[in-house]
Amino acid sequence: MPSKLEQLRAMTVVVADTGDIEAVRRLKPQDCTTNPTLLLKAAETPAYAGLVDEAIAWGQKQSGAHEAVVAATCDRLALNFGAELSGIVPGRVSTEVDADLSFDTAATLDKARAFIKAYEARGVGRDRILIKIASTWEGIKAAEVLQKEGIDCNLTLLFSLAQASACADAGAFLISPFVGRILDWHVKAGKGPFTAETDPGVVSVREIYAYYKKHGIPTVVMGASFRNTGEIEALAGCDRLTIGPALLDELAKDEGTLARRLDPSHVEGAPDRLALDEKAFRFALNEDAMATEKLSEGIRSFVKDLNSLRALVGKRIEGAQAA
Repeated sequence: MPSKLEQLRAMTVVVADTGDIEAVRRLKPQDCTTNPTLLLKAAETPAYAGLVDEAIAWGQKQSGAHEAVVAATCDRLALNFGAELSGIVPGRVSTEVDADLSFDTAATLDKARAFIKAYEARGVGRDRILIKIASTWEGIKAAEVLQKEGIDCNLTLLFSLAQASACADAGAFLISPFVGRILDWHVKAGKGPFTAETDPGVVSVREIYAYYKKHGIPTVVMGASFRNTGEIEALAGCDRLTIGPALLDELAKDEGTLARRLDPSHVEGAPDRLALDEKAFRFALNEDAMATEKLSEGIRSFVKDLNSLRALVGKRIEGAQAA
């Protein structure tokens, strides 16, 4: 019998959630997603010293304020990994806009356009890249502009139907509704225990999936942030699922039967279409304590890891210049 990973691939596009290039080569996903946390881990891995060294050498030659040079070098490092990954996967690579720009539409637009221009200069077309943006109101509005410019976006840190609805209205190419972080919030609140069927993160993604399919919304639903294979199996049939290497390996070793759980022809009970302007969006998000807290926490966490990456890069540049 084929493994559960092979069975999953027959009904869902499998995406690798990692900056580990060797893991991507081994697991052969269709797409690949990265974020500041994953890039920080990869940058500290000796196997990828060449990609880091190239960015540092480039940064050493740049002029201007130290902070700006470090930020630009971090962007180049993200591009180095993204370009390398694009040569391995047949599909898309997601590159994330700095999390500290999550509430700045104009700066998000500038960063996204710069990423696409830099990728195209390396021969990586925009049809191979997704610009990853936090699902704040400002991020969603930036995605709306970018989509009209032919730049496809991945809206991340998504925890609620309100966010999903606004992303759909903006014409986002893809959303990444989180599963495990929703479960984390409910467990911390003393709720549960949960099965794969009652897992609140699974329930949330199923609702969003049904909402999109019921209303003919073309935006791709890509479940993300998994804590165990049970969550993944409960979402078999979702458009895409982005999964870390450890869980991909677990699925590859499991030869049990995997049933399809999500189907676009079965959307009974899906919510009616929402109409959210900025005020309605902010109010709906505020009413959802879990989504509000996890969105803020996620941005803070990504900013922390981004700053750690910048500190690492800054020290390397200073060390190279001193030498």
